[in-house]
Amino acid sequence: MSTESVGLVRPQTLHVSEPLKTVSGAVIPEYDLVYETYGRLNDDRSNAILICHALSGNHHVAGYYEGDEKPGWWEAYVGPGKPIDTNRFFVVGVNNLGGCHGSTGPASINPATGKPWGPDFPIVTVPDWIVSQNKLREHLGIEQWAAVVGGSLGGMQVLQWAIDYPDRLRHAVVIAAAPRLSAQNIAFNEVARQAIMSDPDFHGGRYLEHGVIPKRGLALARMLGHLTYLSDDLMGKKFGRELRDTLKYSFDVEFQVESYLRYQGEKFATKQKFDANTYLLMTKALDYFDPSAPYDHDLSKAMARVQASFMVISFTSDWRFSPERSEEIVRALLDNDKNVSYAEIESQHGHDAFLLPNPIYEGVFSAYMNRVASEVGA
Repeated sequence: MSTESVGLVRPQTLHVSEPLKTVSGAVIPEYDLVYETYGRLNDDRSNAILICHALSGNHHVAGYYEGDEKPGWWEAYVGPGKPIDTNRFFVVGVNNLGGCHGSTGPASINPATGKPWGPDFPIVTVPDWIVSQNKLREHLGIEQWAAVVGGSLGGMQVLQWAIDYPDRLRHAVVIAAAPRLSAQNIAFNEVARQAIMSDPDFHGGRYLEHGVIPKRGLALARMLGHLTYLSDDLMGKKFGRELRDTLKYSFDVEFQVESYLRYQGEKFATKQKFDANTYLLMTKALDYFDPSAPYDHDLSKAMARVQASFMVISFTSDWRFSPERSEEIVRALLDNDKNVSYAEIESQHGHDAFLLPNPIYEGVFSAYMNRVASEVGA
């Protein structure tokens, strides 16, 4: 895979003064969306790619910030010569509404009170995100996305885009996603939320007004989430039952896997500074996602609206969003004689596989994006 990068990047902000009435009925009077762009928009504005992020992702998809050695979260797949080739495409990454990386969310100031929104920030759903992202499309003067691309929760947004704005995207690339959460996945999210809300520093979601964060609860939520993103085989190979030291027969950290999970939780709550209320919102958006609901809970009926060609990718060891869930999407598209390609990629990395280097994944992804590029003359 190419090691080239888009280099130094800077985020931009779109302010939307038009109120957004959410699916829940609540109204967000105005809001900001933070986004980044890479590459150049061609003369007929046909080579634009929108990348939708997963639960803990954001707009910083690729490249580097000045003074920061950590690249964007999909650096491996976005950049010059990479599957999403910025020499050919104009790539847009956006931080979802309700996020905590610049877009309006629970940590933002509520204009009605002068205090952080906190728990008063409305529940936002995937359809709400698509409405706000469409405002960004209009702002950028893009008539139709060459493709909308996303993994996990990002892939769910791609599905919603194809259903709600069928003529605004030419291709839909859905990676490691599902048409809705299973009961088990909803249960995992609820345990994570309870870990956060039961933290003494949560203060009913108004922790910022108290000058604290529910660090322990947020770290526990991240530990649980991270555990579900990895496969059993990978954890066994990476850690096994390896000890940090000799057995102490105590409740201290003794196994390497315990140390790893605690480190991931601590990093998420402190170094990454992810907002706890945003975590609650994002997991609820996952739970509520079901594009078939307005169509008598029939996914085939929902997919009858789509016009985009689809690329659906799954991974063999992903037990959180298993290949069977991707196959549901494929079957619903085929029921409507839609244009769909499907690949199940061999991987030991579990749900996180969509983020990590993999030659076969890269080849399949690149081949499809080359097709997208050729269609738009990029």
